[in-house]
Amino acid sequence: MPIRLAEYPARTTTNDRFRHVELPALDRLFLPPALTGLLDDPPIAVRSFLEDDNRGAVATDPIATLDGTAFYLSVKGVGSAVDPFASRPLDRSSVERLTEDPDVRRRLASPTVPPAPDDPERIITGEVWLRGSPYGGQGLEHARIALGISERADLTSLAGFRLAPVVKIAHLPPVLEERIRSLHWFRRFPGPIVQEIRLVPSNVRIYFHGKQTVGTGVRDVFDHFHLDSAQQALQFEVAYLRSTVPLLTLFARTLRFDPARDRYYGLDFHDVWLDKDAVIAPDGTVYFVDLEGIEEEGVDRDRVREKIEDQVFRSLYEFLFAYEQIDQERRRRFGGPESRKAQLVALLERALAQDRYVRLAGEGRPASLQIRNALADEGLYTNFPLVDA
Repeated sequence: MPIRLAEYPARTTTNDRFRHVELPALDRLFLPPALTGLLDDPPIAVRSFLEDDNRGAVATDPIATLDGTAFYLSVKGVGSAVDPFASRPLDRSSVERLTEDPDVRRRLASPTVPPAPDDPERIITGEVWLRGSPYGGQGLEHARIALGISERADLTSLAGFRLAPVVKIAHLPPVLEERIRSLHWFRRFPGPIVQEIRLVPSNVRIYFHGKQTVGTGVRDVFDHFHLDSAQQALQFEVAYLRSTVPLLTLFARTLRFDPARDRYYGLDFHDVWLDKDAVIAPDGTVYFVDLEGIEEEGVDRDRVREKIEDQVFRSLYEFLFAYEQIDQERRRRFGGPESRKAQLVALLERALAQDRYVRLAGEGRPASLQIRNALADEGLYTNFPLVDA
């Protein structure tokens, strides 16, 4: 679905990794037309985007090339089009009744950029949602977590875990923030409201939160990415496996020991998932997009292996589900061996050939993932059975 967004200058916080990278002007705030009356000044431009997730948008033209992949401007926190408490659109007429401020109601009735007649309106509200964010928007606490993870990465790679980096945090002007905060049903979001300015390789999700996903329309994905030969499809599968195994093993890849606390720490996932919070690039590489739920977690030494196994199990079904959709579509189009297990093992051997942290243990089947760690501590190496005989 196309989205029009009004562009305004904004105060931003910039990712340290991108301070010296030449990018188009990204010190910007992007408002849906329905909210443009909440600011006194007119926008400097109105741009076209495509919807992404329930509160995001992606530009239609690439603005940067990172690690050989074209990336597009993505903005998180541009408003939602769906009422959070009812199966109906969220528009100005419904939110006008939420505020007790007559000036806000007047401004909502007179947007600077009128919404298009046939397009659903999008609204950023002040209602508390997911604890750290307002419904339709983004909270500073969550945005800082995402920015911190992005700053740990080498542009798009964190120990092999691929991510779509947050380049800037755009801060809403205080007057706009307070006007938006008045639009709430039950609980007013107390923190600063911001937007994440991100770079993404596509808006194709794995299963949820997208009109076009691997899980719901893999044939369209093959067409969209022009996978026109068996060789291209196999390379796509290998890239998928190469980039998702690091997601399953992120804790081990970021493992560190804190002697002061006598505990081991690594990155883990909280309320974010492979199926809805990652996108797939045209070459098959999976990039995690919604980074706000990735935080460090500490465990005692005797719990490290358990934590590593738990993290694999957390995304294992989603990992295999998407792989199966891709592999079935490749075989449907181009043919190939029908032995499901042998094919997965063979492709994993190719995908993990250069992986520093994971090896495929065993000749043929059964096959296990031998998961090493950033400390090179052999006592914490973990074997995870992946394919049975």
